[in-house]
Order: sequence, then structure tokens, then C-alpha cells
Amino acid sequence: MYEPEQHKLLLRSRLRRRGIYLLPNFFTTAALFAGFYAIVQAMNGRFEHSAVAIFVAMVLDGLDGRVARLTHTQSAFGAEYDSLSDMVSFGAAPALVMYEWALKGMGKLGWIAAFVYCVGAALRLARFNTNIDVVDKRFFQGLPSPAAAALVAGMVWVMLDYGVKGPDVRWFAWGLTLFAGLTMVSNLRFYSGKDINLRKSVPFAVVLLLVLFFVLISTDPPTVLFGLFVLYGLSGYVLWVLDFGRRRTAEKRRIQQG
Repeated sequence: MYEPEQHKLLLRSRLRRRGIYLLPNFFTTAALFAGFYAIVQAMNGRFEHSAVAIFVAMVLDGLDGRVARLTHTQSAFGAEYDSLSDMVSFGAAPALVMYEWALKGMGKLGWIAAFVYCVGAALRLARFNTNIDVVDKRFFQGLPSPAAAALVAGMVWVMLDYGVKGPDVRWFAWGLTLFAGLTMVSNLRFYSGKDINLRKSVPFAVVLLLVLFFVLISTDPPTVLFGLFVLYGLSGYVLWVLDFGRRRTAEKRRIQQG
């Protein structure tokens, strides 16, 4: 009598395991759409729409993982899907947007810089997936691809806001694209913020600072966001210099004590 019921329960459990969680993958799909939309708008010459779409993809990409953890809906499928979405939104889209906006008239130099960025994002994502259980959770190894995309998209957005055309700043755009691409595959450490406990109570002053932060962004979103990501992009180099100085100091002390 119990065998049919047990068989049904077994089938249901297998179906659940093979199923796809809707909520986190909805955010991943939305981020993928934003990246695809950025490419389409760049092809149509609407570069401001492209830049904003990449920032929207960043927000959605930050939500899918957190939603999955909060709702206990993490899955191997979701992790792979998220990486593929990131490759489009933060790899191909920023490279193509920057190429269409500023690098197109530079010939081989232009598309080579865009390709270096694109392959840097691919390598960065591949390394992250293979080292996810090895590296220090407090830091990213190399510039995260969303931050690199924000550098590229942020430059396009802020220059358009000031009425500057891409060909007029093509060399600066070329250098920034190479900087972002190469920094993604570097061994520099970038603070991840994953050690911040969002469930822990904080002083009122922290909430006030958070409100002021959003007010600051609202005053001039292109300039403020681009400035913040430039500082973040340079923070890895600052950490490297500080670590190098500490190692040199420790080595001198060992020599003096020895």
C-alpha cells in the first residue's frame, strides 16, 4: 500500500531538484535584458540609454544573489546563469558601447582595446567561479566585472552629460578601457563588503550617512557614480602599495633583529 505513495514522493522530490527557482533567476534575466538593451541602444546611437542600462544591470545583479540567499533558493543553475548574464552585461555590453561611442574611429587600436576589456571580463568571471571556495571572502581578486563596467559606462555617461563627444576623448577612453580590462585580471585586492552583516543593528548615524549618500548621488548621478567607481578602481592599487610598505617594514625589522 505504501509503495505508490513513496514513489510519488520520490518523483516530486526529483522534480523539485530539477526545477528552476523563479525569483532569483527573474532578477538575473532582468540584468541580462538590461545588458542586451545597452548593446541595442549603442547600435542606435543612444549612448546615454546604454550607460544607464548597464548601471541598472549592476543593481539587478546585486539583488539576484542576495535574494537567492535570503530565500534559500541557491542552485548550480542559478550560479551558471548569473555568470553568463554577467558576461553579457559587464563584458560584451561595456566593450561594445565604448567602441561605438569613442573607439570606432581608431581602427585596430580601438577594437583591440575593446577586446582586451571583453576577454578580461571573461577571464575574471572564470577565475572567480573556480576560486570561489579558496579566496578571502572579504576581498575580490582583481577588479569585479560590475565595477569595471561602471567605469566604462560611467565615463560615457558623464561625458555625454557635459556635452563631450566620444571621438574628442578617444585616447582617454582607450586608456580607461585598457585599465579596466587589465585590472580585472590582476591579482590586486578589492574590498568586497561581504563581511557586512545586514541583519545587525547599526547606530542612527549610519542610517543618516546612508541617506546623505543617496542625496549626494541624486545631485549629479553621472559625475558622482563615475567618481566613486574611479576611486574604487584605484583602491586596489592603494592597498597594494600599503601591503608592499608593510612587507618592506617587516623585512627590515627581521633583518635588524637577526
